[in-house]
Amino acid sequence: MPLIAGVPVEFFLFAATLAGVAVFHHHTLHVALIGLAVITGYKLAFSSFGGVAGVAGLTQLLRHEWVTLANLFCLLLGFALLARHFEDSQLPAVLPRFLPDDWKGGFMMLALVFVISSFLDNFAAAMIGGAMAKVLFKGRLHIGFLAAIVAASNAGGAGSVVGDTTTTMMWIAGVKPAQVFEAYVAAVPALLFFGYFAARQQHAFQPITRDAAPGAMVEWPRLAIVAVILAAAIGANVYCNLRAPALLDRWSVIGLAVWVAITATSVLRRPDWSVRPAATRGSVFLLSLVLCAAMMPVAHLPAASWPSALGLDFLSAVFDNIPLTALALHQGGYDWGFLAYAVGFGGSMIWFGSSAGVALASNFPEARSAGAWLRGG
Repeated sequence: MPLIAGVPVEFFLFAATLAGVAVFHHHTLHVALIGLAVITGYKLAFSSFGGVAGVAGLTQLLRHEWVTLANLFCLLLGFALLARHFEDSQLPAVLPRFLPDDWKGGFMMLALVFVISSFLDNFAAAMIGGAMAKVLFKGRLHIGFLAAIVAASNAGGAGSVVGDTTTTMMWIAGVKPAQVFEAYVAAVPALLFFGYFAARQQHAFQPITRDAAPGAMVEWPRLAIVAVILAAAIGANVYCNLRAPALLDRWSVIGLAVWVAITATSVLRRPDWSVRPAATRGSVFLLSLVLCAAMMPVAHLPAASWPSALGLDFLSAVFDNIPLTALALHQGGYDWGFLAYAVGFGGSMIWFGSSAGVALASNFPEARSAGAWLRGG
C-alpha cells in the first residue's frame, strides 16, 4: 500500500475531494463524482479493497455496501416526497396559531424536530423541520438556523435506537436501548444551547409569522399520508431489529416499506414528483461520499477513551459515521451512549457531514457553502 509520510494515499485523495466540495459549493455533485472516480481508479491500479486487489476487490466492496447505498437512496428520495406532502398539508401554515410570536417560536420548532428525530430517522426529521421553517419564516431562513435544524435532528436521534442508523447498528450488535438513551445527557443541553442562539439569530433575520394565513386549513388526507409513511418507516425499523435483523443484510427493508407506503397512498393524493431531480442529485452526492469513505483503509480505531470519542465527534463531520460505528463496535470498550452522541451530533458541523444536512441542502441550496455554514452555525 503506497504511503506518504506514513499515511495511505487514499486519505489524501479523500481529503482533496472534501476540500473540493467545500470550495466549489456550486459544483458539489461533480466534485464528489470526480473524487469517487479518482479514488476508485487509484485503488484499482495501485492499492486494494480490504486486501483484495483489482476488479474482484471492487466487486466485493460493492456487494457489501449496496444495501446501505440502496437504503439511503430510497429513504432520501422518499422522505423528500414526504416533506412535500407535509408542506402541502397546510399544517405548517396553521402552526403560527400555536407558536409564540417571538424567538421562542423558532426554539419550539427546533425542539419539535428534536422530538420527531427520537422516533424517526434524522434526515426525515430534518426534511420535516425544513418544510415547517420555510412556511413559518416565509422562505427566508438564516443559514445558522438551517444548521440548527440539522443539529436538532442529529441530537434528537442520538439517544434512540430507532432515531439514527448508527444507534440502530448498536442495537443490532447487542447494545441495550438504555445504554444508548444516556446520550440525551449531552443532547438535551446541546439543544438548549444552540437552540437559543439559532432562534435569536433567525428572529433577527426574519421573524416568525405572527398569524396563520387567512383561510388556512389542514388538508387531512395529506397529513394522513405523512402519518402512514412515517408509520411504515418506524414499523419496518423496529421489525427488522426485533424479529429479523439479518434481513438488513439481504434487503433494504426500511426503504422498501417507505416506497410501498408512498405507492399505496398515491390513490389519495399524487406525490409531487417535481422534488425528484433535486432529491436525486442530493442522494447521488451523498452516496458518492459514503462510497469514498468505504474505500478508506481504516482497519482499527485508537484505544477506547474519552479523547478517542471526542476525536470521532470531529471526524464524523467529514467521514461517514456508519463505518466508524462498525469499527467501534468490533473494537468494544466505548460508552455507547456518548459514542452515539459523538458520531451522530458531530456530523452537524458541516452541511455534508450527515445525511440530514445533505437532505436539507437539496431544498435550500444556500446551505451548500461550507464557509457560510461554519460562520452561521
